[in-house]
Amino acid sequence: MSQRELVVLGTASQVPTRHRNHNGYLLRWDGEGLLFDPGEGTQRQMLHAGVSATQLTRIAVTHFHGDHSLGLAGVIQRINLDRVPHPVDVYFPASGEVYFERLRHATAFHETAVLRPRPIDEPGPLPAPGARFALDAVRLSHPVESFGYRLTEPDGRRLVPERLAALGIAGPDVGRLQHLGAIEVGGRQVTLDQVSEPRPGQSFAFVMDTRLCDGVHELAERTDLLVIEATFTDADARLAEEHGHLTAGQAAKVAAEAGVRTLVLTHFSQRYPDLGQHLADARKHFDGTVVLAEDLARVPVPPRRRP
Repeated sequence: MSQRELVVLGTASQVPTRHRNHNGYLLRWDGEGLLFDPGEGTQRQMLHAGVSATQLTRIAVTHFHGDHSLGLAGVIQRINLDRVPHPVDVYFPASGEVYFERLRHATAFHETAVLRPRPIDEPGPLPAPGARFALDAVRLSHPVESFGYRLTEPDGRRLVPERLAALGIAGPDVGRLQHLGAIEVGGRQVTLDQVSEPRPGQSFAFVMDTRLCDGVHELAERTDLLVIEATFTDADARLAEEHGHLTAGQAAKVAAEAGVRTLVLTHFSQRYPDLGQHLADARKHFDGTVVLAEDLARVPVPPRRRP
C-alpha cells in the first residue's frame, strides 16, 4: 500500500445520493492522516474504508456548509471514544468558529483526547507541529468564507548507492554524512552533494466550494495531486457562477495551466446520475491523469517528478 494516497470517503455535493456519501477525504502522508471536510456520515465511511480515528493527526475544514462539516461532531466524539493518544489539530475559517464550537460540543461526551483548534483569520502558512511538510491556507470565492489547503514537502536530496560505493562509504559513515553534510574518507573530504542527487518535494492541494478566482490557480500550481470540486458540467456554467462553484471544464483547464500531474474531480451535484459529460468536459483541456472520484476509492500520490 502506498504511504501517500488519498482515501475518498464521500463525493456528493449538498445532499448525499444512493451511491455518494457527503464529502470526506483522508490524505495518508507517511505517518500523518489529514481528514478534509468531514460531511455527514464520515465516521461510517471511515469504517468501510478501514480508517481508524487513531490514524487522524489533522482535520481541515474549508467552510461551514453542512455537506463539508456536519460529520465533525461524530468524528470528534470518536477521537475521544478511541482515546487517540496524540494531539489532533483542527483547521477552519475563524469566521465560522461558532459553528465549530457547536459541532464540537453537539452532545454530551467524555473528553479524553487533545484537540487543538487552529482558526484561520488570514491566508498563509498554518501551524503544523511535528509535520515534515508545510501547510498553507488560500482564500477562495464562495457565498461563505472558504479556504483551500495546500501541502508542500520541501525539496531534498536522494543518496545514490553507486556513488557511495565508488567512494567506499558504507555503514555508520552514511548516517554521519547525511547529518554533517561532509566527512573525511581516505584522507579526502566527501560532501553530501557528491553522493546524492536532488529529490523534488511532493505537493497536494484541496480545492472545494469556489468559483474561479486567483486562489484556485495558486493552490493548483505544479501540484502532484489536486483534489478539486467539479459540481457542474460546462453546460451549467451559469449555475456554477451563481452558486459559487466550478465546472469540470474549468477545473481541468486550471489543472492544465498549472502543470498538475493527477487531477481528482469530485463534489458532484445530484442532478447528474452519470458523470460521462464531466469527463468529456475535462478532457477538452487536460490530457494528464483524470480521476472521477468514487466513494471508498484510493488514489495514490504520483511518483516524484524527475529532478
